Formats: sequence, C-alpha cells, structure tokens
Amino acid sequence: MTVPASTDSDLRESARLEWARAATGDSSLELVRASADAGFRSYWRGHANGISRIVMDSPPDKEDVRPWLRIRDLLQAGGVRVPQVLARDVDAGFLLLEDLGAQTLLQVIDEGNADAHFDAAIGQLLKLQAIACPADLPAYDEALLARELRLFDEWFLTRHLGITLDCRDMEELDLVYRRLIDAVLAQPQVLVHRDFMPRNLMPVDDGPAVLDFQDAVRGPIAYDALSLFKDAFLSWPEARVDAWLDQYHKRAQAAGLPVPERARFRRDADWIGVQRHLKVMGIFARLHHRDAKPKYLEDAPRFLTYLDGVVPRYPELAPLLAVLDRHVRPALAA
Repeated sequence: MTVPASTDSDLRESARLEWARAATGDSSLELVRASADAGFRSYWRGHANGISRIVMDSPPDKEDVRPWLRIRDLLQAGGVRVPQVLARDVDAGFLLLEDLGAQTLLQVIDEGNADAHFDAAIGQLLKLQAIACPADLPAYDEALLARELRLFDEWFLTRHLGITLDCRDMEELDLVYRRLIDAVLAQPQVLVHRDFMPRNLMPVDDGPAVLDFQDAVRGPIAYDALSLFKDAFLSWPEARVDAWLDQYHKRAQAAGLPVPERARFRRDADWIGVQRHLKVMGIFARLHHRDAKPKYLEDAPRFLTYLDGVVPRYPELAPLLAVLDRHVRPALAA
C-alpha cells in the first residue's frame, strides 16, 4: 500500500479509512478518534459489521510499528494480556486491534477498588518480568540512564524554568546522576516495560491488558513496580504505596523472581523512583516546548512531592535536594 506522508493529515486520514474498510470487509465503516499517544501513534474506533474495532495509526516516517509488534508477541508468548492484532499493514503503519474499551485503568481506579485492580496488575507484571529477555533487547544501560537524567536539567530546568545552571549546580547534579546510575545498574535485571502504570493498563476481565510496551528493555527489577504505584498522573497515600510495594515484593519472591531482600528492594525502589521522576519532568517539559503538548506539565508538582518524600531520607542525594530548593521549589510556588 502506498502511504502518504504523515504530515499530510487529509491524505493520511483517507488512507487510514480505506485500509480499515478493506481490513474489516465493511465498506460503510467510519472511524472516530479514540485516543492519542504522547508520541506519534493515534487510535481510532469504528464498528465493523456490528463489532467495535480499533485502528492503530503509526506513521512509518515517524514511529515504526515493528517494535510494538515484536514486544507484543513476546509478551503474549509469556502469558501477558496484550491487545489482539486482527489485521496489519506494517509498511503502511496500520493495525486492526480488538477494542478493549474506552476507559483505561487510570479512569476507573479509585480508593475503593484500588487494591483489587493493583492485585491484578501485579499479576500481569510478574508474568512480564518472568519472560527471558531476548539477546538483542536493548539494555537500560549507563548511556540510556544518563540521557534520560539529562532531560531534567536540559528541558525542565533550563528550557522550561529558564534557569542558567552554574558550575555548582552542574557538579551537584552530576554527582547525584552518577550515584543514581550506579544504584540502578546494581539491581537485578529483568524485562522492564518502562511505563507500567494505570494509563497503560486496560481493565478487562482477563487482564488488565498491557499497552504501550514498545520501549521495553532489560533493566532494574524495581522499576515497573515503582512506576505502577507512584504514577505520573495519580498519587496515593504513602501508607498504601508502601503496602502495595510490600505485596509486590512478597509475590515476586514467591514467583522466583530475583528480588533482593525487602530493605534492599525498598531502597532500590526509592532510588529508581528518583531517576524516573527526574526523567519524566524532563519529558513533560519537552512535550510542552518541542511538541506543543502542554497538558503534561500540569503534573510537575506531583513529582516534586514524590522527590520530597524520598530524597531527604538519603544523605547521598543531598546535592539534588539543594538544587530543588534553589531552583524548582521557588519556580513551582510562583
């Protein structure tokens, strides 16, 4: 299929609809926007022959669909609930998927049902982490960790807050980045989703179904559990987060996963959380300034709260606390 340039939205829309009608065998099919990624993929819903379906549109010049398909197949083989692919045109960047519903776990979870939903989510996470990493799967290595941390000072501090970082700032950040990277690399390594949180889980009966897994890597075992309970878009009381982390730890031990003893695991989760929170603040600033997606930055104060709950407990992270006190706290309070 000849694919129009993704920058030509009208041609792309026509190609998408034409492909979807052919894939479903329903010439009367119409598509409406279902959701969009922070990246370049978009999702469209339509009823074909009375059955609701989803079309994933992943423009090939922007976001190759092959990594998504590869990890999807890997997860499914390991028993993880993932979207079923009903038809595909990899070169065009179109997939026909089952419709898992209109609401993610983020939209349905609340104080009353959180325990049950997180219990099910832990079950899926344990299956994911038990999957052997392919030999060529990218590693969450020093270079990737460093690039992610630099998003914080380059995009959040410098670009978003307009701060000119001096030598002291950079020395403090470099020291903390080094300590965070060393701590991450010392953790047991498993398959890591990298965004295992309610926004990427669909509350279906045999799930939750896992979405947005294309950036999976081999990395630290505490990463996905921390991401699940210290969400980028939803905060929980510290006592409940502690209880859920303990529940995950016990179940991971029982499943034979390489989690360290409890105290070490909790420290690992704290430290990988600091790395993730700094990274996500940088990503949200980049989405705003580079990609014209400003809504994500509304959650920036959430990450400062997360950092305030952890960083003061570790003297090794004191230089980061100094940077937050000098620059981030005053700017977010303004």
